[in-house]
Amino acid sequence: MARPREFDETAALDAAVEHFWLRGYESTSVRELAAAMGITAASLYNAFGDKRALFKMALARYIETSIEGRAIREHESTVHAIEVFFDDIVNFSLKDKDQKGCLLVNSALQLSDDDADLKRDLSDVFIEIETFFERAITKGQEQGEVSSGLPATDLARLLLGALLGIRVLARVRPNRALLEGIARSALLVLKV
Repeated sequence: MARPREFDETAALDAAVEHFWLRGYESTSVRELAAAMGITAASLYNAFGDKRALFKMALARYIETSIEGRAIREHESTVHAIEVFFDDIVNFSLKDKDQKGCLLVNSALQLSDDDADLKRDLSDVFIEIETFFERAITKGQEQGEVSSGLPATDLARLLLGALLGIRVLARVRPNRALLEGIARSALLVLKV
């Protein structure tokens, strides 16, 4: 009969998220992870699998609990919903006193070229965000609220680029005027 776990898996996973966020996937050893999670390496393997499996779980947890993982709230106005989303991103970014940036962006930049599996996982998340923007923009174009001067796909990619730019710049230049200016400029393209 298997012994019950003697630790809180959610708390341990949250600790892994923090450690990966601060140190990155490549720079983190299983020993460091186990110590940060307050468990033994054997418990880590038993509960979460190997480092790669734990990293995938940590990314999923980050997405679930971060601003990027939240659905844009329902608003009557598509443009207003996207504006609120970007306001949330800017505020979330500026609250990051450790200037850790975004775990997704950090990971995308730090993974080695031979880590195609993890790169694909990260790419899927970025595609999901882009698809969300595209759906919202398409709805706004159909309602006459968003300019039809550019295809929804191009506008969604512009917003994704602005989002990623904000998250990167917040890490090195956490300046509200700068980040809000990027968001404002990107949103201006949507208006009719």
